[in-house]
Amino acid sequence: MVKIRLKRMGKKGAPTYRIVVADVRSPRDGRFIDEIGFYDPTRDPSVIKVDQEKASAWLGNGAQPTETVKKLLKIAGIE
Repeated sequence: MVKIRLKRMGKKGAPTYRIVVADVRSPRDGRFIDEIGFYDPTRDPSVIKVDQEKASAWLGNGAQPTETVKKLLKIAGIE
């Protein structure tokens, strides 16, 4: 099973995230299949960049987004 989820990057206290497509069994910051976007919650307003073509393709192939990613995709205008 494949999920679309966040991979934590950045230093302690200043997180940034990459939106990645990963196998359910791989760890949070471990191996991933494809990178489809970027999220920076520390800026005001938050920065959300998503490759719409890749995201739509993965959703069409049955990848399940996590709750947080589902909200981010909705804000970005995908789904």
